[in-house]
Amino acid sequence: MIESQADLDRMFHALSDRSRRGMIDRLGRGPASVTELAAPLAVALPTVMKHLQVLEESGLVFSEKSGRVRTYRLQQDALAAVERWVQQRKIQWTTTFDRLDHFLANETETLPE
Repeated sequence: MIESQADLDRMFHALSDRSRRGMIDRLGRGPASVTELAAPLAVALPTVMKHLQVLEESGLVFSEKSGRVRTYRLQQDALAAVERWVQQRKIQWTTTFDRLDHFLANETETLPE
């Protein structure tokens, strides 16, 4: 769950990069090692590690180390928190647009012909 605006900022920052979104998409199919996550990217392994650090610090993913292999997984509750935030904004916007529609409809009815 989102604890603060800073948490939300970190999540949106993490999602703002195409490579990190690709990693999130890949992790949506199941856990993956650093090597698997790096494979489709045309960047050096240290860069991949920095992207994964941003994702982990945002709370969107978590990792486990078994021997020499670090495996990443989605923190699905974090994505649900982002979805709830977006849904709340959508409800506010819809309400505002509904009021505007109602206002404009009333204005149109009262215009002289």
